[in-house]
Amino acid sequence: MRILLVEDQIDLARHIDRALKRRDHEVKAVCTGPDAVAQALERRFDLIVLDINLPGFDGFKVLEELKSHSVASRVLMLTARGEVHDRVAGLSAGADDYLTKPFAMEELLARVEALGRRGGAMVDGATLDHGNIVMDLDRRKVTKAGLEAPLSPREFEVFQILMQEPGRIFSRDEICERIWEREHEYDTKTVEIFIMRLRKKLDTNKQPSIIETIRGIGYRLREEN
Repeated sequence: MRILLVEDQIDLARHIDRALKRRDHEVKAVCTGPDAVAQALERRFDLIVLDINLPGFDGFKVLEELKSHSVASRVLMLTARGEVHDRVAGLSAGADDYLTKPFAMEELLARVEALGRRGGAMVDGATLDHGNIVMDLDRRKVTKAGLEAPLSPREFEVFQILMQEPGRIFSRDEICERIWEREHEYDTKTVEIFIMRLRKKLDTNKQPSIIETIRGIGYRLREEN
């Protein structure tokens, strides 16, 4: 993958850079918010590893700028802040995943590989597909066997999380954190309601549901046979 590393702690940046290159990733490292935006606009990166605390402006501002310019790169946010509201803020601003400092390098590499697999399901950065289901991210449209499944905006967001990593189990809490900005705005029962709605719109009679419930854990998109 082509990776943009944005980290102002020089020793840590060098450590991450070496680890990623050992995994055969192409890495460009910068250390300020403005440089991160400039690089992301200049060329296409598959993944941006982004620290929050940066000179110039912080990682949240970087995410804001990327979103305003429709940059399609996936973002793994690095932060020394471990509070839930900071993690939720990053996900709500457009990050795809987060990792709290200090972290084990093997965990960082695992997160990077997982995000790379998500990217592999995309076509031109705009489409996810699974079996006979196609999700158009630009038009926010889902079709099954060529027929449109009319999803509400929130149903689309929940289903997109599952579509990005078929087979991965998402807990109700993680789905909530990725979608709702503040904890008091949701409870996990809300997720169950949206899953029920998605099943009604996407399942086929006499076939197992496309969304599998893993009892006591969460939900995953059923892998193709």
